[in-house]
Amino acid sequence: MEMTQSQRLPVPQQVAWEALNDTELLKQCIPGCESIEPDGENAYLLALTAAVGPVKARFKGRMELQDIQAPDSYTIQFDGQGGAAGFGKGVARVSLAPEGDETVLSYTVHAQVGGKIAQIGSRLVDAAARKMADTFFTRFTEAVSPPAQDEPAEAGNETPAEGDGEDQQSGEKKRKRSWTAWISKS
Repeated sequence: MEMTQSQRLPVPQQVAWEALNDTELLKQCIPGCESIEPDGENAYLLALTAAVGPVKARFKGRMELQDIQAPDSYTIQFDGQGGAAGFGKGVARVSLAPEGDETVLSYTVHAQVGGKIAQIGSRLVDAAARKMADTFFTRFTEAVSPPAQDEPAEAGNETPAEGDGEDQQSGEKKRKRSWTAWISKS
């Protein structure tokens, strides 16, 4: 399997580099990730649960960062075992390029899978890998994005506070919206 993709990040290159090397942040962004623990210099043990078609398994693996050219690029060598579900191993080349106040993150992954996962077929494996990558980048981009300031709430997107409908900090009453009111406005 080969996958290549680019993602624009709304932060400077150094901020993106630091985020890519923050194991707690990565744990939150990687779909199904249960743990990322150091295992030597620039190496980590991972545990995650992933579903590929009808096969769902818990994978344990190791990744090692190589060819580190901070803050521009590195290579990730990875391999994981999912018991009877099979295995995955490969190499990912990750690079960051500054573009104004933003950064373009690009990667190319070359991976092999075996066991039950490989029997599912390359289309499902590729689709599952792309879905995981898309989910990761959505979460990662949200995590590194600066918080929006003074944006007016869009009509219909107000969420009532828990409890008696009062804003916890200001004590103001918030309008509660019901589904029927929202539907009847359409």
